[in-house]
Amino acid sequence: MSPSRIQNAPRRLFLRYTLASVAAVAAAGAAGVELVDHGVLPGKSVLDAIDGACSVPAADLAPYAPPGPAQSGTFYSAARHRTVGYTIAYPPGHRPGDRLPLVVMLHGYGGDHADAVSGMSPARALALRAGGAPLAPMAIVTVDGGNAYWNAHPGDDPMAMLTGELIPMCRRRGLGRPPHRIGAMGISMGGYGALLLAEKHPALVAAVAAISPAIWTSYQQARAANAGAYASAADFAADDAVTHAAALAHLPVRVAAGYADPFYPGVRALARALPAGAVVDFATGCHDVAFFTAQEPPSLAFLASHLG
Repeated sequence: MSPSRIQNAPRRLFLRYTLASVAAVAAAGAAGVELVDHGVLPGKSVLDAIDGACSVPAADLAPYAPPGPAQSGTFYSAARHRTVGYTIAYPPGHRPGDRLPLVVMLHGYGGDHADAVSGMSPARALALRAGGAPLAPMAIVTVDGGNAYWNAHPGDDPMAMLTGELIPMCRRRGLGRPPHRIGAMGISMGGYGALLLAEKHPALVAAVAAISPAIWTSYQQARAANAGAYASAADFAADDAVTHAAALAHLPVRVAAGYADPFYPGVRALARALPAGAVVDFATGCHDVAFFTAQEPPSLAFLASHLG
């Protein structure tokens, strides 16, 4: 046996046994896959790190100017039957009271308005360069949506909170008010929520960007992975982003996901259903902060180009 083969043999054996453990977990269903991916069970994250599946080129996150101001507060949501927090961030050189396009940025599972943007504050995100150029001026609003996947559940309707409470509040402050427009953006569960918002309200949303959206292809798969994502099979059918992708026919759409993302099969199904002209960015990466953060500048630039 050559020295190179001797050197590689332990790695191949490790990969073989790790793959076997992953396959055993995956055979248990989608719930097993999600547990592996989130580190509850060993295997996939280790394997991905070894094989470089999570390696993402570092994004240029240096702001071109000092970030603009941000305001945080709370309001009582009748749609959610609770008090929710929110943050409104302004771009460099702007301040509260300015009329600007608006991006509604939706957080992922387990998050809230404070961490909807990956790796940085909303104000810092607005000060980034994308492709070497500053972003066109726009504001970002984030809000507490809970863990109900941004779709309606008994006693909790975060989608109605967005359209009936949050966006009207922002418009009263001059944000997203015609002729300026509204973009939807989100990561993971928030990416799905952004697509859902655009599909349900295409006349309200001018463009949508989803990073690693949490897309399942069946109610059974969704329920096995997260029993609280949908209240029933009928609710899944009504809010399935893939089934209703045709509603995005007249909207600019950008979707990004990593090849090693456990939601990649669902996002791939979504990509096939999206209208012609949608921007789909499949690349090396996992369902992690590195991929999310790297995709934020191009996603914001995409929205900015359609919201002026």
